[in-house]
This record gives sequence, structure tokens and C-alpha cells, in this order.
Amino acid sequence: MLAVSRGTQVMARRAGFFRDVFSVGERAVRSVLRDTETTIPAILIPVFMYALIVGALQDFAEQIPGMNYRAFQLPVAVLFAVTGVSRAITVVTDIQSGYFDRLVITPVNRLALLLGLMLADFALVMALTVPVIIMGAVTGVWFATGILGVLAFMFMAGLWGLTYAGFPYAIAFKTGNPAAVNISFLLFFPFLFMTTLFVPQEQMTGWLSRVADYNPVTYLLAALRSLISVGWEPDVLLKGLAATLAVGVVSIGLSLAALKGRATRR
Repeated sequence: MLAVSRGTQVMARRAGFFRDVFSVGERAVRSVLRDTETTIPAILIPVFMYALIVGALQDFAEQIPGMNYRAFQLPVAVLFAVTGVSRAITVVTDIQSGYFDRLVITPVNRLALLLGLMLADFALVMALTVPVIIMGAVTGVWFATGILGVLAFMFMAGLWGLTYAGFPYAIAFKTGNPAAVNISFLLFFPFLFMTTLFVPQEQMTGWLSRVADYNPVTYLLAALRSLISVGWEPDVLLKGLAATLAVGVVSIGLSLAALKGRATRR
């Protein structure tokens, strides 16, 4: 923002929405580059879970005709990589240091405060899909949809990571508590473990299969798996995209409401 003088009064001038988004996002990206240790678990956890689940269940699961269990589990690994990765803990630090209070009294656009952070998150989660895809290639998993399918896989996984990030941001703005933000990843476990994590839906028991019908991750996993093992299935991909966006409407809506509340009671 620039300062202009009106008589003896100095006032801040709005820099514009996109400039605000860029400024917030640039700061968030720099914080990612400084805190590289925060991305290490996002790489190690999916590798560990992939090796554990495939090693334990591959022989059993591949009794199902046509099942390639390594390909079946790769989308699960990528969701472990991208879910819960955000700059929400940076927001808590800014709140506790008083920086956030100083920021909201400037003419910066309130939506830009969140959007800039989330754009930086999107770049990070897209990058985190790369080592998972490489891991899949090393274990012999190839995409039936080719390089375009790889890009679509990265985009859909990254979009899920972005939409889920709304939950830790909502918690950060609402509570300003680092412990609360750190456990926000636990919200993901019902999403993942009450869906087609281990076996296809037709192999699940009645009540769990019924719950999976209403779980958005079921449709996201189906879309990601189709890109690897089946090919281009527009209806499956659209359902996965719609389920992800539905979660985003809830999570980002909550984060915007929490941001408004935090800025109002400053």
C-alpha cells in the first residue's frame, strides 16, 4: 500500500485486490521455503502408509479379479500427502504476535488475506504430488491416461488439498491456538477410513458401504483411480470434482466466516 498526504493527514491507499493477493501469497511462499521441515512429514507419511498397506494386504486384495493393489493404493498415498498441508499455523503465529491485528487495520482486502495463503498452499500441495507419483512409477504403477492423466491426477489431488485447508484456517482464525490447528488433520480420518481405503466398495460390509455412499472422498478416490487404471471416464471424474468442490464450499465458507469474526473483534 502507498501513503498519500491530504493536508496534514496521511492515509493509506488501497493497492488493489490482486496486488493484495500476490503480496500475501508471496509472504506465505517465503515462509514455506524457510520452514522446509514442515513438508517432510507430508512426504514420509504417504511413503510409510503406502508401503505398510500394500505390504500387508496386497496378496489378499489381489485375489479380487483384475485388482492391481499398488495402483489402487496410490491415490490414498497422495491424499495423505496433500491433506492438512497449509499455512494455518503461520496465521496463529501472526495472531499471537499481533501482526494480524496490525494487518487488518490496513486497507488490505479481507478475502485476499485468505486467498493469498491458499494459493501458496495450492502450489505446495501440487509439488507434494510429484514424489508420490514417482514412488508409484518406481513400484510399477503407470497411468492408463498418459501424461495428461498425470496432470489431471495432480490437479485433482491438489484441489482436494486446497479445499481441505479451509478447515485448519477456520480453526486458526477462530481459536488462534496452535494445538487446535495441529490436530485439525484428525478431521481427515473419518473421511478416509470410512471410504474405499482398503478395498473396492462392493467388497465392503453393508453399513460401511452405505456410509461410503455419502463420503465425498469415495468419489474423489474413484476419479483418481480411474485415471490410473481405467482411462478417461468423464462421469467418474465429474463426480470426484463435484464432491471436492462441495467440501470446499463448506470449508472455505467456515474459514471466511472465522476470518470475518476475527477481524471484527480485533
